Amino acid sequence: MSRAREFADLAGSADAGGLTGRNLIINGAMQVAARGTSTSGATGSGYFSTDRWQIANSSLGTWTVSKSTTAPDGFSNSFKMDCTTADASPAAGDFLIFRQHVEAQNLQHLKFGTSSAQSLTLSFWVRSNKTGTYIAELLQPDASNRHINKAYTISSTDTWEYKTITFAGDTSGVINNDNGTGFQVNWWLGAGSNFTGGTLQTSWGAVTSANRAVGNVNLADTISNDWYITGVQLEVGDTATPFEHRSFGEELALCQRYYQKMGPFGTSDYPFGISGYVYTATQSALGGTLNIPMRIDSPTVSMPEGNMRIRHSGGTTPGYDISAINSVSGALSGSVRLDVTHTSTTANTVCVMTNVSSSYTLRFDAEL
Repeated sequence: MSRAREFADLAGSADAGGLTGRNLIINGAMQVAARGTSTSGATGSGYFSTDRWQIANSSLGTWTVSKSTTAPDGFSNSFKMDCTTADASPAAGDFLIFRQHVEAQNLQHLKFGTSSAQSLTLSFWVRSNKTGTYIAELLQPDASNRHINKAYTISSTDTWEYKTITFAGDTSGVINNDNGTGFQVNWWLGAGSNFTGGTLQTSWGAVTSANRAVGNVNLADTISNDWYITGVQLEVGDTATPFEHRSFGEELALCQRYYQKMGPFGTSDYPFGISGYVYTATQSALGGTLNIPMRIDSPTVSMPEGNMRIRHSGGTTPGYDISAINSVSGALSGSVRLDVTHTSTTANTVCVMTNVSSSYTLRFDAEL
């Protein structure tokens, strides 16, 4: 049996054998969900559930977005979209896209912009109660702003189907060698006429909005429409190979380059492993070590459950609430410095960051 035929026979299975290092997608089996497993009432764009996967929504329905345990054989999880407020008549500029951004410096081996540009094959498992035509797209915003789009069909209601789509290499568009977005891998779930009024762009070309989602169904047209996806793989070549299952630890570390959090620690007023110095009565410089280095030096840092506090030797209990994080630096090295503002205390004092409640977390976001 030829190697290509062996790949073709095995591709939809969970058995990747010894084939590793092929998948350009992170968290394709939807294992890691550091932000949480479910978000209801989701509108607009954001990372609502499983790591690295973004919803881009411009006024096209309201959704419950979740990490689901409904999955095909060989997988334990999927990403689920469930429509809770319908929009059967999208305005011209409305759209709904499921996507992942792929870092540009991870794509240099594709040789885009040369005569040796490599083809790519996208494979995935998908399921929906809404059958019909859907569009998958590679959007290359770096340097050239180009795209290529291919249709796939969901044929049977509420049935897992395995899809493979091959995209030619782009001999014209150059992908910068940096830590920005090299590709957006887009799955269109609905769009208004601004994105459907042209001819589907099935070869690489300059981005033309009207050519991006021609013929795509509108998943938002009925309440309770749903769409699931898992086993996502993007690899070099014109043949889909078996899905590359990484261990949970490997997948988590890849995700943490883009998003990680500290806590919760299960008890209130507990040190976060970030300590520093009170240099004025209301300002401190704090430093700590991240799980792994992040994509950029200054990620966005948030305290979504509520403010943290600082404490120092001889300070009053329960400490001094942090009201703002003024600057962040150092995350590219795996260490981080936070300059914060807090309620007034004694200057020139060594301090430590603590949590106000046992459920509080500190979150670092470096998503593309």
